[in-house]
Formats: sequence, C-alpha cells, structure tokens
Amino acid sequence: METANQKLTNLQLELMKMFSYQLDEHQLVEVKSILSAYFADKATIEMDKLWNEKKWTKFTMKRWSKEHLRKKSK
Repeated sequence: METANQKLTNLQLELMKMFSYQLDEHQLVEVKSILSAYFADKATIEMDKLWNEKKWTKFTMKRWSKEHLRKKSK
C-alpha cells in the first residue's frame, strides 16, 4: 500500500497523461472494466503457469478447501 510520500508509478503517470481530460461516467466505467479485464487476464495466465509447473489438479483444490490454516486464538 502506498503512503502519501511515495511517488506515482509509471502506470499512474502514463494514465494521467493519456486521460488528461474529463471522462463521463460511462467512459470511466468502460476504462475501469478494460483495465480490470487486462489485469485479470494476466493473473489467469500466471496461475495457469503455476498449475502446470506444480502439476496441480482439481483434487489439489479439494484438499486445499478442507485445510484449516488459521491459528487458534489465545
């Protein structure tokens, strides 16, 4: 999480240059949707790589769903 003292990222700076004009609400929603889809696609590609590398299966997911990883409170 960024603090107030940190500089803007290269992505933030580029988006500020590209969209230095006011968008209407519909355009803003569209841009958010496009960006969300882009990053979701990148995450999916990376997860697919992990699944292939680790040889995970649907049974791996079933086993994970039954794990209890939280610690008991004191």
